Amino acid sequence: MGDFKVRYQNLPGPLRSILFGVIGLILLATTGCDRGSLPEQVAKPAPNFTIVDGSRTIHLSDYHGKTVVLSFWASWCAPCLAEFPSLIDLQKQMPQIVVLGVDFNDDAAAYRQYLVDNHIDLLTIHDESQQSNLAFGTTRPPETYIIDGQGKIRRKFIGAQDWTSPEIMNYLKNL
Repeated sequence: MGDFKVRYQNLPGPLRSILFGVIGLILLATTGCDRGSLPEQVAKPAPNFTIVDGSRTIHLSDYHGKTVVLSFWASWCAPCLAEFPSLIDLQKQMPQIVVLGVDFNDDAAAYRQYLVDNHIDLLTIHDESQQSNLAFGTTRPPETYIIDGQGKIRRKFIGAQDWTSPEIMNYLKNL
């Protein structure tokens, strides 16, 4: 190990960075990561949660029997803001689907102001406890889960999506 350390330290900075990145990718590939679009959770029951935000309470189980597009987001997340118009359009075009936005890793005042400033017209709730996102293994927004009417996770999307794309709309219609 000592010989490797000496050789590593003698590499030029850019090569050290590349080597560090390659080692990181190898570790990621061999240790597993549930951040992919086909995580271990697919085809398993979605973790149920209850979020209380002031006078509002949302239970994921209340939407059993419906397809749910569960989007975890935060007010400081630029891709989340870019994604909201298509989530709003999806809800308007497919009212039989529940689009539920869960804000986490935010303070309550920033959450409320964000909704006003950006004219967010969706079912959203602020999860101060962050228990809902952690139950899904989500720590970096945006991440969105498609949950079928039986309460099973069917897909996971990472990053901003165009929720009104023909591929996604067709997928949701055929669930």
